Amino acid sequence: MLQFIISKKYRLYRHLILIGLSIIVLYYSPPDYLEPTETYNRAVTLFQVLLLAYSNMYFFVPKFLFQKKYLSYSLSVLAGMIISYSIMRTASYYFKPNLLPYQDDYISFITFSFMIMVLIVASSSVKLFQQWISDAQLIHDLELAKTNAELEQLKNQINPHFLFNMLNNANVLVEDDPKKASQVLIKLSDLLRYQLYDSTREKVFLTSDIHFLEDFLELEKVRRDNFNVMISKEGDLNGVQIPPMLFISFVENAVKHNNDSAKSSYVNLFFEVRNNKLFFRCINSKPILKAVSKSGGLGLANIKRRLELLYPSSYLLKIEDNPETYSVTLTLKL
Repeated sequence: MLQFIISKKYRLYRHLILIGLSIIVLYYSPPDYLEPTETYNRAVTLFQVLLLAYSNMYFFVPKFLFQKKYLSYSLSVLAGMIISYSIMRTASYYFKPNLLPYQDDYISFITFSFMIMVLIVASSSVKLFQQWISDAQLIHDLELAKTNAELEQLKNQINPHFLFNMLNNANVLVEDDPKKASQVLIKLSDLLRYQLYDSTREKVFLTSDIHFLEDFLELEKVRRDNFNVMISKEGDLNGVQIPPMLFISFVENAVKHNNDSAKSSYVNLFFEVRNNKLFFRCINSKPILKAVSKSGGLGLANIKRRLELLYPSSYLLKIEDNPETYSVTLTLKL
C-alpha cells in the first residue's frame, strides 16, 4: 500500500483513481439543472476540482509549503479559491435559465471556501505523506550506506594488522629455519585466499571461519615450540552463517599476548550452537599485556564496533582477566 502511494511507477493509477472517484461523486450527486446543462455544470465542477487538486499537489505544495514559505502558500490557496469561486458564479449565471424548480444555485463564498479547504487539505496531506515516506527512506538508505562503509573500513583495519603479524613471523624464520618459513608462507597463502574471497562476502559458513582459525593457530604452532591448541565444537554447526573474520581479533590477541619462553602456553577455543544461539569462548594462558587496549586494542575495538553494527541488542560479550588465564566469551543470537 505504501509503495502504491509513493512509487512513481503507480502514479498513473493514482491519477486514474482520483479522477474516477471525482466522476462517481459528481455522477451520483442530485442534479441542479435540466439536461444538457447539468452535464455542462458537472464538467465545470470536475474541471475546478482537478485544477485545484493538481495545482495544489504539483505547484503550491512543492514550491511554497515544502520550502516553508507559508505566507506565499496561504495567498496562493486563497487566490485559487477566489478564481474557482468566480468560475463557479460565472457558470451559474449562464446556467440559471435551465435551473430545476425549487433548486437554488447560490452558494456563499464561505461555504464554497469550506468545501475547497477540504479538497486542499486532502491533496496536501497526500503530498506531505509522500514526502515524509521519501525522506524516511532516504535517511534509512544513508544510514545503511554509512553502516556498510563503516563495516568495510573495520574489516580493512583488521586484515592488514593480521597480515603484518604473519609476514613478520615468516621473516623471523627465514634465517633460522627456511623449511618452517616455507610452511608458514604456504599456510599464509591459504589464509590470504580466504581473506581475499570469503571475507568480502556478507556471510560465510561458521565451519569455514573455524577452519581459517585452525590454519592460523597451526602457523603459530610451527613458529613456537611450547604452544598448545585445542578447538572444541559442539552442536550442529553445519549451515550456520556468520559475518567473516568475526573471531580472528580475539584469537590473534590471545596468541600474541601469551607467548612465554619459560613455560608452555596455550589457546583453547570453544564453539557451540544451542537454542538458536552461538556460544564462543577463547581462553589463553598468561602472561598477556596488562592492558589489552595498548597494543591489541585495535583488533578488539574493531570487533566490538562490528558487533554493535551487525548484532545490535542481540549479542553478549564478556571478558575475564584472571591471574592465570584470560578469556573472552561471546554469545550471538542467530
